Amino acid sequence: MYVTTSAMSSTPSRRSVLGGALAASAGATGLAAAPAAYAAEPAEPTASGARDPWAEVLDDADMVWQKLPTTWYEGPFLGNARLGSGIYAEPGGANAIRFNVQHSEVQDHRPEFGSLFGLARLPIGWFTLEPVGTITAVDWRLRLRDAELTGTITTDKGTLTLRALVHNSRSLMAVEVTPSAGEAAFRWVFHPAEAISPRVAFKPVPDGYTGNPPATVAEHEGVHTAVQSLLAGGQHVTAWRERSSSRRRTLYVTVAHSFPRTTALGAALKAVRSAAALSYDALAATHRPWWHAYYRKSFLSLPDARLQRFYWIQLYKVAAAARADAPVMATCGPWLESTPWPNTWWNLNVQLEYWLIHGSNHLELDAVTRALSEYRDNLSNQLDAPYRKDSAGIPRTTDPQLVNGGDAANGGYAVGIPGQDPPTPEVGNLTWALHNVWLSYRHTMDTAILRDVLFPLLRKAITYYLHFLTPGSDGKLHLPATFSPEYGVNAPDCNYDLMLLRWGCATLLESAKTLGIDDELAPRWREVLTRLTPYPVDENGYMIGAGVPFAKSHRHYSHLLAVYPLYEVTWEDPAHRELIETSLDHWVGFEGALQGYTFTGAASMSAQMGRGEDALKYLGELMRRFIQANTMYKESGPVIETPLSAAQSLHDMVCQSWGGVIRVFPALPAAWRELVVHDFRTQGAFLLSAAREGGATRWVRLRSEAGAPCVVRHSLGGDIEVRDGHGRPLRYEPAGDGTIRIRLARGQEAVITARGDRPDMRVRPVQPGEEAPRWGMPAS
Repeated sequence: MYVTTSAMSSTPSRRSVLGGALAASAGATGLAAAPAAYAAEPAEPTASGARDPWAEVLDDADMVWQKLPTTWYEGPFLGNARLGSGIYAEPGGANAIRFNVQHSEVQDHRPEFGSLFGLARLPIGWFTLEPVGTITAVDWRLRLRDAELTGTITTDKGTLTLRALVHNSRSLMAVEVTPSAGEAAFRWVFHPAEAISPRVAFKPVPDGYTGNPPATVAEHEGVHTAVQSLLAGGQHVTAWRERSSSRRRTLYVTVAHSFPRTTALGAALKAVRSAAALSYDALAATHRPWWHAYYRKSFLSLPDARLQRFYWIQLYKVAAAARADAPVMATCGPWLESTPWPNTWWNLNVQLEYWLIHGSNHLELDAVTRALSEYRDNLSNQLDAPYRKDSAGIPRTTDPQLVNGGDAANGGYAVGIPGQDPPTPEVGNLTWALHNVWLSYRHTMDTAILRDVLFPLLRKAITYYLHFLTPGSDGKLHLPATFSPEYGVNAPDCNYDLMLLRWGCATLLESAKTLGIDDELAPRWREVLTRLTPYPVDENGYMIGAGVPFAKSHRHYSHLLAVYPLYEVTWEDPAHRELIETSLDHWVGFEGALQGYTFTGAASMSAQMGRGEDALKYLGELMRRFIQANTMYKESGPVIETPLSAAQSLHDMVCQSWGGVIRVFPALPAAWRELVVHDFRTQGAFLLSAAREGGATRWVRLRSEAGAPCVVRHSLGGDIEVRDGHGRPLRYEPAGDGTIRIRLARGQEAVITARGDRPDMRVRPVQPGEEAPRWGMPAS
């Protein structure tokens, strides 16, 4: 039965609730949060004397360098999802600063050598800023809010004051340098890189594979170019020009790629000439607004200063590396450094790279849904011929067009074919990638995603499984030997595949119901859910598969996907608790091969268990062991999924919305007595704002974008009241365990507070519990 909150006569209007709070604390930090679209960005400081909260947290999160970074893992980085630059001292002790120039669309086109050699991303080159004197000091700041690097380089001859950006909407890097008199003769030098797969430094080279010919450097009426011709046809071109105005010298750099045509030269010349007609200030004026608006789509502030800064840096990083119309992130995003993994990885990396875009309300970065849809034919035509008509799968590694080429022996797509024994039949990758697409659907409730992308592709991914699913003597359905990513041993009834198969069948049935589709395969999907063999387990929890225990240190949680991120086996069911706890403890208990994303996975699983202290402990281990000075991460080479997935672990501590229930502050450590979240996007297409004060939830606000059922575990103690966006009582239904159901139409808002409370619901940063050093390389 629905109940109402307090009588209408005692209900203040929304204006009195928010406006009164503003009047009561005119000098406090924060702004009234707009209930729908964001208002124009306020001036700084605001009329009340308070700073803009987004500016405050972003300025606080800026990385600084008062020591010279010597590697990509230490230095600042700029990017726009295509063009990227990492900035650090020229290796080998040279007296110069390197500005790398890399581009996510620049790749080779020789599929016969596979995705990691013949289709690999290719290094482009770098500029060196070479001062007159010897470098003695740097003082740099990466301004997250503006996505710009500013600062000085000091030498024994003077100073170089610099500003640098990679323009948000142009394939352009601009670096403005203002030298003192003693440094007026500094110079820029471009160094073309050898156009060969970076993997050659780590793995045996396929027979017949060679690098591409050297780049040709030339000048075209004041514009310099490095034209890199490719053996397969096509080219990529770096073009640059330097312009002077007063004492300022500005370098303009662009990169263009074309295949199979050789049109990149003309495109690069046109782009750099157009840009060089503009001052740095004019370019910055068209660059910054996108970034300012980007950050305002959500807000998170918590009392751990180091972790809060890390979080906002990840929001900067993901926007520097991802856009919906850009290539799906490769293992190192648009920044290509020495790596054995010079392409896109689909057995964990892609999935983890994009998880944070949902809660942070940044679906404009979702390249996964776009790419799987755009290149869907490649998901079928790379299977063996008998399966191409009705099935689909994705290789472990691909180029941006989802093509693997002939690299099966070196990490490509091996399939479970009767009568054969492929080396690593990693069949579940596409289904797992489609879970990301499902998350995009659930967080927007956009039925076009469901109808046009998820349902048809998931249908084919599950059909591929069905070709190999066979009944056993026990009457259950079983899978032949497949591969649990990276464990090293094939196993029948592999948990990686069983868990994804079960999720896929359940999701297809739910999707068909939503779309009104009477699918001929629905009876088969139901049969799978009824007859699929149970997940193999032993005394240590989930096994890799039947007959293959989890018996060695292993970084990947491919055998635990039903727990996270699928949430098919959950802590909220008491019957599963012992198995979840045993499996998690056994997995992380093996030291030796654990890596960074081991700890982000463990943190998110702990958050599902409601164990905020454990989640924070695992994130602490990640920071202590693996995260580098600039928040990047490395194993044998640069990989960016782990820091980005750590941001998702924070999301999981702050809010979970799986299973149709929005859980507010489900796993916060006791030390986080204050916390503010604003416009956090949840499943069901709700925007959540909430605050924790004095160790307790003070208020929760939900805005419905789709009119989906609203079930919320609000985490307030005692009697509550629920009001709409105008302060009027809203009917709600208690559902037990601190959970309520609220009827919200599309565009409607609900505010949940303790009965009689009228809290200040403005967006504001919380005070840190203690000081912490900035990221980067500060002086101390």
